[in-house]
Amino acid sequence: MQRITKLIFALPALMLISTALYSQELKIISQGTHTSLRGLCPVSDQIIWASGSSGFVGVSVDGGINWRWQQVKGYEKTEFRDIEAFNENTALIMGITEPAVILRTEDAGQTWNLVYSDTSKGCFFDAIDFSDTQNGILIGDPLDGRAYLASTTNGGKSWHHLPPQDRPFLDSGEACFASSGSNIIKMNKKGYEFITGGLTSHFYDGRSRKKLPLLQGRETTGANAMAKNNKNYRVVVGGDFMKMDDTTGVCTFSVNGGKTWQQPEETCHGYRSSVEWIGKNSWVACGLNGVDISNDAAKHFTKISPVGYNVCKISPHGKRVFFAGSNGRIAVMNSKN
Repeated sequence: MQRITKLIFALPALMLISTALYSQELKIISQGTHTSLRGLCPVSDQIIWASGSSGFVGVSVDGGINWRWQQVKGYEKTEFRDIEAFNENTALIMGITEPAVILRTEDAGQTWNLVYSDTSKGCFFDAIDFSDTQNGILIGDPLDGRAYLASTTNGGKSWHHLPPQDRPFLDSGEACFASSGSNIIKMNKKGYEFITGGLTSHFYDGRSRKKLPLLQGRETTGANAMAKNNKNYRVVVGGDFMKMDDTTGVCTFSVNGGKTWQQPEETCHGYRSSVEWIGKNSWVACGLNGVDISNDAAKHFTKISPVGYNVCKISPHGKRVFFAGSNGRIAVMNSKN
């Protein structure tokens, strides 16, 4: 959704936020690059890719000790709000609009190749996701009343716009938020699930849709991000990004793969743009006013940091959780699980 508002926080360098309850701390490992980061992809505990505004892309191969930042040539004004990486050399970045593009590198960002582009009026990309190194899905704001969906079966080297019959209709005023690259999940070679926000907010599983018990009714409201565990648990977060401290309808979860939804007994402490399963019964969510953790399957959330982040992702090894936000800020937290 094109109406994302940039909110920048001035923060002390190398701030450490900790909580005795979880014996965990967020440690800032990069800060000061003039970009607002919304794309984040840890390939491992050591290899981390990030992308953001003003055409910036960063990569670290030593767990965040050192970073290599660049502005992609020819795309210095592009907002790269999502990134998917496969190793230290191969990654894809998604530019949201004017034109909406996907670029791919196989040489650690020394060169970027345009692999998909759409110059249609109103075209706006929101997120990409992969189920493995070959099969991926792209979602964008609706065109002609249907969700914008494209897929790849060769690791993002080429993309194909899905035909109308495979793209569900959305309500008027319903779209997606490009807030953290987290509103679509590629399930397998053909399957996918996604969430929407705006005037109405739904969960779509490719066959049907369910209305989400989240704050909705305005352009700035609704679902922003979704994560799943290895089974049937889904957690969705959002709210109103113009009212970051409002806790009304900011989180919901499903225990049966999205058939029914319920709300936490103690919810997140404000608008949240990203959520991640970090093992066993633990989930983490972040937004403009801080970070929350649940250790009981999203039934109760505890705020562990007042520092705002746009996106959180766990490494495939499940040992480290990374966060990214404004002013090039990236932090890490060790997972308990």
